[in-house]
Amino acid sequence: MNDIRRTILWVIFGFSMVLLWDAWQVHNGQKATFFPKPGAAQVAAAPSGTASTANGVPTASAPVATAAAATPGQVPAGPATASPSEQIEVSTDVLKLRFDTEGGTLTRSVFTQHNDMVDAKKPFVLLDQSSERVYTAQTGLIGGNFPTHKSAMRFSGEKSLKDGQNELTLRFESDVQNGVKLVKTYTLQRGSYAIGVKHEVINTGTAAVSPQLYLQLVRDGNKPAGESSFYSTFTGPAVYTEAKKYNKVEFSDIEKNKAEIDKTSPNGYVAMVQHYFASAWLLGEGINRENFVRKVDNNLYAVGMITPLADVAPGQSKSVSSQLFVGPQEEKVLEALAPGLDLLKDYGWLAMLSKPLYWLLDKLFGFIQNWGWSIVALVLLLKIAFYWLNAKAYSSMAKMKAINPKIMEMRERLKGDPQKMQQEMMKIYREEKVNPMGGCFPIMIQIPVFIALYWVLLSTVEMRNAPWVGWIHDLSAPDPFFILPIVMTLTTLLQTALNPAPPDPMQAKMMWIMPLVFSVMFFFFPAGLVLYWITNNVLSIAQQWIINTRMGVPPQFNLPKFK
Repeated sequence: MNDIRRTILWVIFGFSMVLLWDAWQVHNGQKATFFPKPGAAQVAAAPSGTASTANGVPTASAPVATAAAATPGQVPAGPATASPSEQIEVSTDVLKLRFDTEGGTLTRSVFTQHNDMVDAKKPFVLLDQSSERVYTAQTGLIGGNFPTHKSAMRFSGEKSLKDGQNELTLRFESDVQNGVKLVKTYTLQRGSYAIGVKHEVINTGTAAVSPQLYLQLVRDGNKPAGESSFYSTFTGPAVYTEAKKYNKVEFSDIEKNKAEIDKTSPNGYVAMVQHYFASAWLLGEGINRENFVRKVDNNLYAVGMITPLADVAPGQSKSVSSQLFVGPQEEKVLEALAPGLDLLKDYGWLAMLSKPLYWLLDKLFGFIQNWGWSIVALVLLLKIAFYWLNAKAYSSMAKMKAINPKIMEMRERLKGDPQKMQQEMMKIYREEKVNPMGGCFPIMIQIPVFIALYWVLLSTVEMRNAPWVGWIHDLSAPDPFFILPIVMTLTTLLQTALNPAPPDPMQAKMMWIMPLVFSVMFFFFPAGLVLYWITNNVLSIAQQWIINTRMGVPPQFNLPKFK
């Protein structure tokens, strides 16, 4: 063992830890977190007319659909509508929605309580059907020549939620097609992003029918506008079942037909996910469904489910109730809607640590009513919880710092005899009762906790547009004046100066270069993340200073020596 082990470990826990984390993410089929590789150039979003184009669901048992009729397991393109469709604008206190009478499809969702990622003066748009974005929620019937998301429908109902009104009901009714009429009823609630959707199948013919209902989300493969290039978040389909839990699917895997999902299940949901927001189709527990992901068109993908209806006798009707969630990933809201829906807010493999950290952060916010100060309070509580571990680490550093002059003198005296130098070094460590690794292991134990907190702060939608103090009006956006990143860099350098200088000149230089390189990324990170790091640095410096003073090690700054 030699004296540069400790320095090497510090470098690993700094910059190299970031690289290893990114490699782990890529190894598990996810995007790199800190240094995402540029993807292949994506094709521009398909024109609005292609949003309703659908190809056969890629299931082994599904034959190819014909133009005349769709067979079970297929979502057809459907016949073109006989008359021009009408756009229906609907609004509640939190949503502004646009429906198309072609299929009763939801083609646009505006969140009045959330600002746009690029232009904060505009409300955030998730679903859209335009020249810039294709992202819609479609439903229809298969198993025969029945109404689909391409069939003309008639609208009835109110278009806005009035004062004192808590519920809004919209109705879309198709013409009779092959003896079958489809009625879609959307129910919107005040303050809710969950939309009740009831599909009623009415048999007006003379023979029994056995249609299947499909619910799907269709989206282009482009990145969301305003997405950061300095940290990576997932965008794409997801499927959840109790058997296989939460399964994200990359658009590239759909292209290569390599998507692996639980194809049949009596529970779960299908979703489209992106940073902070998601859409999902939810069916009740115990309803059998066939889940699918597929390529619809060039740069256009779908995730959905198909559920069979029992035979509908002539003159009879059958209905299926579902929910369509279109909104922000507010963890408590998602938990209340359906089992496993809170996993849309993805913490990765550290969820077992991230969820209690978010719970504590949320409790602190309930008391403080400011997310910025809640972050400061949470880091303070974590530092208190890890006080004794940090105390051992800083005590070890203080001892190393105290004997550093003796080691430097010995290295200079024995630089021509490496073997003797090693023996003398081990002798000094034994005599002074110093473990050169003692400062590293306590820090290693805390690394998963702070990575988990990183994901909490990165994925919590409540941070969007949440102010802290003064110039920080949005904790999810970078500091507009770079004040916090500069303070973070200075505190990191001060912390480095308080650490014992490595005897090796090259290692000493690296101890100063690596914090500077690492700090560059934080100039483009959300202000909430930078605030967390600053708070951690300041508290670490204070604790290190106190321990050094108690141990009789005077404050000493090891300044860089670049020659």
